[in-house]
Amino acid sequence: MTHHLPIRAIADDVCVAPQLAPDVMAAAAAAGFRSVVNNRPDFEHGPDQPTSADIEAAARAAGLEYRFLPVDGGYQSPQQIAEFARLLHELPRPLLVFCRSGARSTRLFMAAQAL
Repeated sequence: MTHHLPIRAIADDVCVAPQLAPDVMAAAAAAGFRSVVNNRPDFEHGPDQPTSADIEAAARAAGLEYRFLPVDGGYQSPQQIAEFARLLHELPRPLLVFCRSGARSTRLFMAAQAL
C-alpha cells in the first residue's frame, strides 16, 4: 500500500522518510497517515528542494496535519527535542516525519522518546 513512499517504521505509528515532495502528500494520506512533520530547513541544499510552504499546502489539501520543525543535520538542540516531543504528543497518528535522508528525524524521535 505504501510501496511508492520510501518510508521506514520507527514505532508502531511513526514512520520516517527522506525528502518528500508536495506531490506525495496525497499518497501519504491515502496510505493512512494523518500528520506530517518536516525536519529539513528550507533551501538546505539549494533551490531545487521543495519548500515547507509548498509541502504544507499539499499536505493540508490532502487532509493532513502539517508541522515544520527544521533542525540542523548535525545538531538538535534540547529545545528542538522538547518541541518534537510535544508534536509527538499532540499530532494525530499515524505520523510521517522526514528530513533529507530520514536520519535526523530518527535521532529526534529517539531523543524525544528518552525525555
